[in-house]
Amino acid sequence: MVHTPYDGSHKPFTIGLSQLDHAEWIEVDDNLADYLKEKHRLYREETHNVLVAEQGTEAAQQEVLEMLVEHLPKHFPEIYKCQNNVVTIAPSFHLPAFAGMTMRGGWDDDVRASAIATAALLIQEDLVLMRKSPEGWRLVAASLCFPSAWNLREKFGKALHAIHAPVPNFGPGTRNAGLIDRMFDNLRPDHSVMRWNWSLYGDAELYHPASDHGMKKRFGDGNLAGHVTLRLERQTLRKLPKSGDILFTIRIYIDPLEVLARLPNGKALAEAIEDQIMAMTDAEINYKGFADERQQLSRRLREIAQQAVV
Repeated sequence: MVHTPYDGSHKPFTIGLSQLDHAEWIEVDDNLADYLKEKHRLYREETHNVLVAEQGTEAAQQEVLEMLVEHLPKHFPEIYKCQNNVVTIAPSFHLPAFAGMTMRGGWDDDVRASAIATAALLIQEDLVLMRKSPEGWRLVAASLCFPSAWNLREKFGKALHAIHAPVPNFGPGTRNAGLIDRMFDNLRPDHSVMRWNWSLYGDAELYHPASDHGMKKRFGDGNLAGHVTLRLERQTLRKLPKSGDILFTIRIYIDPLEVLARLPNGKALAEAIEDQIMAMTDAEINYKGFADERQQLSRRLREIAQQAVV
């Protein structure tokens, strides 16, 4: 299934929340093995950059793991099996074994792999745990293998308004920052929400930890933007019933821009993306990182609109 939040229904730099059916909390597709193999690699090679946790979050992490152990076999019985509280993934995915690891950084002492790290190795989503404090809702634990141009270590321990500081109209004191804080405060375990975010990238890599805002020639040197991929984020927010923390999940989808030409409404989609790009303010287009290539993107999207199935 191809998701198309760029159709104008989920415009960039808007909150755009919708109610989440808990049965649809997690999404699994044929790319599960590739995502989990990449997480295994990043756990080995980028441990400090993809796994963090504060002391005192262990119970909440375990709560997340237990929720997934209950949810996955129930909703994906052909993929996940649970016996004696151990979850196994269908052998057809040919996944590597996870034997545990020693982590440094994020805790005062060395510990074995955390529950949130284990939980994230079951699914394609990244997992971020937020906790209410006097400073606001803070990022206190995470397995974040597939960031979209942000660094987990830089955001670790910070409150929402500080995390969003670089985002136009979402920094401290803005209306959006206040709305997000209130939304977190009012979230209930029985009423979860989701939202979409999307952007355009110059490659199909899942791991994008560093901000490349303002990077030039992301899409090549030609008159038309090349090497363009649609990078989508499906984000969900659930309040944990026991700990009261909030779990933020982020699922990444990557499609080549050419997919638009094959969709029944591809022409309208290409035009919708172009309209949204051209409508971005200078601050927004700079934040997205393609201020110098807006016209090349526009021409490429027009070309795809002409080629699209009608």
